[in-house]
Amino acid sequence: MTAMMKAAVFVEKGRIELADKPIPDVGPNDALVRITTTTICGTDVHILKGEYPVAKGLTVGHEPVGVIEKLGSAVQGYTEGQRVIAGAICPNFNSYAAQDGAPSQDGSYLVARGLCGCHGYKATAGWRFGNLIDGTQAEYVLVPDAQANLAPIPDGLTDEQVLMCPDIMSTGFKGAENANIKIGDTVVVFAQGPIGLCATAGARLLGATTIIAVDGNDHRLGIAKKMGADVTLNFRNVDVIEEVMKLTGGKGADSSIEALGTQTTFAQAMKVLKPGGTLSSLGVYSEDLTIPLAQFAAGLGDHTIRTALCPGGKERMRRLMNVVASSRLDLGVLVTHHYKLDDIVAAYDLFSNQRDGVLKVAIKPF
Repeated sequence: MTAMMKAAVFVEKGRIELADKPIPDVGPNDALVRITTTTICGTDVHILKGEYPVAKGLTVGHEPVGVIEKLGSAVQGYTEGQRVIAGAICPNFNSYAAQDGAPSQDGSYLVARGLCGCHGYKATAGWRFGNLIDGTQAEYVLVPDAQANLAPIPDGLTDEQVLMCPDIMSTGFKGAENANIKIGDTVVVFAQGPIGLCATAGARLLGATTIIAVDGNDHRLGIAKKMGADVTLNFRNVDVIEEVMKLTGGKGADSSIEALGTQTTFAQAMKVLKPGGTLSSLGVYSEDLTIPLAQFAAGLGDHTIRTALCPGGKERMRRLMNVVASSRLDLGVLVTHHYKLDDIVAAYDLFSNQRDGVLKVAIKPF
């Protein structure tokens, strides 16, 4: 008899539901991980709303914390029963993209126009969990290319402390890394959701000395202060562009980080920049963007616009967990709610509607 497990699956636009699925078989290069904690990401909400296409019946989720249940015959250096995480991006390091220095873009390919709203491109890249293969909002997940992607959890760290590493922390830090931040810089971070908060923290770690956090939620702006923001601006109360120009003596910010994925925040992130500044874009956009012509200086302003998909692989995860273990940053405070996997539909309702001060939801299958 086939062993079964519970999993949250995409049914149709507006419906992610709990279902029974077979526990995956383990191939030579795979590892079966028993999930102890996972979470819901904003990208999962895009999937729920039909804004990012996945196959019907696919298990969603891409942020695994768990215990190795079974190892493939070719996987070395790990033991069954070991606590591990894997990045949301699980690249195959033999791919062209990985060998060419962009492992997060492993597997990107052109698909038939009309499959998604990305003008013919499906941003698969190394993002396989909950996108190309069954994901982590389940009792078990199969980790591909396990030897390259599994990272042991250091002793003494809880699931909640490392839960942000597979995606949110890696993404937010990549936003800061892409912003060309130098010691003493001024950086504006638009949107202080979990990714924006991690971008704020990353900017501080990279040496920015004036970090301006922007959001419309005072509670989140308070957390941004704890993450390293020097100044907080509630866009409901002030003209953000005007305030940034005052704070920078009219020069503009060295860098901006856009962490929401809307035309409004993208345009504002462009408008606050100095000539030669860098806009680091982290948002998942669901429609075309327009670049403000004047602030872009008609293309003559030496601006840089960089996009990012969170880096994966075991070394990236090791570095992120080192930051957590060093006590330089406590991201456990971002876990505001706890749900059982059995209650995943209610968890999605809470998270997608952003009620009750939710930042991240810890989902426990067992």
